[in-house]
Amino acid sequence: MPAGPRVLIENAWYHLMVRGNQQQRVFFDEQDHRVCLCILRKYKKRFKLQLCGFCLMPNHIHLVAKPQKPRDLAKFMHDTLRAYTAYFNERYGKVGHLWQGRYKSKVIVEEGYLRDCIRYLELNPVRSQIVKEPAEYPWSSFRERMLMKKITVGLLDEISF
Repeated sequence: MPAGPRVLIENAWYHLMVRGNQQQRVFFDEQDHRVCLCILRKYKKRFKLQLCGFCLMPNHIHLVAKPQKPRDLAKFMHDTLRAYTAYFNERYGKVGHLWQGRYKSKVIVEEGYLRDCIRYLELNPVRSQIVKEPAEYPWSSFRERMLMKKITVGLLDEISF
């Protein structure tokens, strides 16, 4: 059965998640992560999205984003995922799908849930036992948000709670 239409709300934040096909790894090394961050930055700018949280896990991606125009959310995700798939397939000599189905999106309607959602995705590497502390994981927004380390210049937008 096909998925139903997405809920699109003006001026809303969204928790976005996409997983590797058959839960396969989509990031193997630093280059993969950095390329993905560059792609995110490019399409974030093109589609005028705000981004206040992210986490690139070995087999999936979490984002917390707010599009200027809700309909651009799908275009942003399509172009971002297509560009990373093209990079990945070229680099690793693969063909076909990299991602498992369409991306998931949940509207964030409460400020408290926005904070909880960012915290949830930044703690993902700890829950997965990749690191002991979120500051140890270089591929999430935690370092930039909490420690003011600009590892992803131009990717995160400041928001006030």
